Amino acid sequence: MLKPRLRLIAAAVLACQSLAAHAYDLPGLNLGSTSFYDGSPVPGGPGLYLEQYFTYSKASRFNDADGHKLGLPRQDVTVFAPTTQLIWVPEPMSNGATLGVTALVTSLAHVSVHDGLDNAVLSSREGIGDLTIGPFLQLPTLTRADGSPLLTQRIEADFVLPTGAYDRDKSINPGSNFFSFNPYYAATYWFTPKWSVSGRFMYLWNAENHDPQRSFGDVSDTQAGQALHANLTTQYALTDKLSVGINGYVLKQITDTRIDGHQASGRREKVWAIGPGFAYAFDRENVLTVNSYFEQGAENRTEGNKFVINFLHKL
Repeated sequence: MLKPRLRLIAAAVLACQSLAAHAYDLPGLNLGSTSFYDGSPVPGGPGLYLEQYFTYSKASRFNDADGHKLGLPRQDVTVFAPTTQLIWVPEPMSNGATLGVTALVTSLAHVSVHDGLDNAVLSSREGIGDLTIGPFLQLPTLTRADGSPLLTQRIEADFVLPTGAYDRDKSINPGSNFFSFNPYYAATYWFTPKWSVSGRFMYLWNAENHDPQRSFGDVSDTQAGQALHANLTTQYALTDKLSVGINGYVLKQITDTRIDGHQASGRREKVWAIGPGFAYAFDRENVLTVNSYFEQGAENRTEGNKFVINFLHKL
């Protein structure tokens, strides 16, 4: 019979092999950070805006490719991740459209991981994440005959630069150590002046990581697969200031991760989530949004709950 210490080492080795075989390859993404009236122009008109996000998430499952829980004795990850975004909105062009730019950076201010094996498998580091730069085109708002809004739309091309902190010996990092391209189309459609739906539909492409995490073994490079993800919301305006609604997001990886240029099957990630939220406009230059999400159906990912606070302020 193995002694307790040897059993612990054996369990850690098996768990490391299990994690390496079950992906968790994609970088950090906008899963539920944006929601109410997405696709709409900023309410305060042209100028410089600061948007601050505070995301608290807690996961208690590490799922495999079939959605089953991995065999770690304990699977707890708690993350507090603030995101700071600047949005420059110039005067509209002659056709009513606006061409602007945004920049944002996410940080891991606090990460707590527990694997039941003295963190022999799960490890993390805190710090500043990758920088995202995105030019966007805000299309003119379409209105009904009575002047109420009908449809707002925005197209943005986000470039994620590998500027964040990264350690190949850590399983959770602020930065991804590879470039990503993450464009999106966002829109809000009003069924009535008070009831509307919003969606942000995103595509993800990732470049190679030439210093992959050590759990991959003796390999030269890895490339996370491509993915589609979307944030969806239906909102109802109770007053001119307060809107309530149901929010959700969905993620599906559509191509295999590559390891040393070869496709690695069984690593595609998937998850969806739903939850309530509200938005409160103190005025046109200060808007608070609060959302919560409960994840379901995760494959090759953690599964848990998420709480997001977002405050938009015109500088």
